[in-house]
Amino acid sequence: MTAIHQLVAGFANGDAISNEAVVMRKIFRSWGFPSDIFCERKRVLPELRSETRDLNECFSAFKPEDIALLHLSIGSDVNDLFLKLVSRKAILYHNVTPSHYFDLINRQTAFTLDKGRRQVAAMSNAAQINIADSKFNAAELTKLGYKNVQVLPLILDLQKLNDRPDGKTLRAYDGATKNILFVGRCAPNKKIEDIIKAFYYFHKFVEPDSRLIQVGSYAGTERYHNLLLTQIRDLELSDVRFTSSIPQSQLNAFYKCAHLFLSMSEHEGFCIPIIESMIHDVPVLAYSAAAVPETMDGAGVLFHKKQYEDIAEMMGQIINNSSLREAIISRQRERLARYAKRDLASEFRLMLDPLFHS
Repeated sequence: MTAIHQLVAGFANGDAISNEAVVMRKIFRSWGFPSDIFCERKRVLPELRSETRDLNECFSAFKPEDIALLHLSIGSDVNDLFLKLVSRKAILYHNVTPSHYFDLINRQTAFTLDKGRRQVAAMSNAAQINIADSKFNAAELTKLGYKNVQVLPLILDLQKLNDRPDGKTLRAYDGATKNILFVGRCAPNKKIEDIIKAFYYFHKFVEPDSRLIQVGSYAGTERYHNLLLTQIRDLELSDVRFTSSIPQSQLNAFYKCAHLFLSMSEHEGFCIPIIESMIHDVPVLAYSAAAVPETMDGAGVLFHKKQYEDIAEMMGQIINNSSLREAIISRQRERLARYAKRDLASEFRLMLDPLFHS
């Protein structure tokens, strides 16, 4: 029987690609196909290794009639191995962060990202089916010579966002203090230093009883994290929290406590936390860059210049003007309804259909 297997460069809790691979595996199995996720063993946390198979098993596991789906997102030996497989092939492109953001933060990461960019450029004829999870990403592939690139938004496990929020976190953060939230890796392309600048003006001139919360791992970006801590100290801000990686129940609690989601990110291939914020009825205020406007899809509030005093004033308006806040949340619900209305599993099967008959 034909199998549909996935290849990923890494597998971790809270990672968007890992989460989508698990959802897709469930979909493929529901279609009646055997399906596994392959990854280098060293790139998988020990407690998660039962969820994946070792990349070294690929050549014995894949048959010519099988479908290999590569999640393309960073420089990796997985990409080179994908080229050598004799199976039918599809690529799902999540984008590769430009390396310059990491030049002064982590040279190894910058090298890996540069490698990823070179690999993406060299793989334009590697697969019969090319898919990207945003029009922004699809445009990149098309510019590199990929043919007939189709767009499939990230397939999310929305049920996880409805899990019971962590009670201890709710008790600690659900109160009168206005919580400004950002969820995402503590990485330089996310421009968390710009979030801190905007929060400084908001905290000092608009809403003194406020708190900034950043949820996301800083593993591999410790130097950047330390620079942010120095910035916070220099600005004499006391109400800033970095949580690193946390369980889903805690993340749900932070969304429940948040009064505003603020993003200053300059490079996103999709940006799942925007959708997650909308699901929790948290108004989104975001810098218009990369795929962010596409993910917002007419909802939330976008700004085009990082004028921090103006952003702070916007933050106050969104939080304190109940009519404005309700209008924003209403538009966000409409955007979610458009997403929920799509049968993404069926769309995905239609995209892969030529591989079933090749």
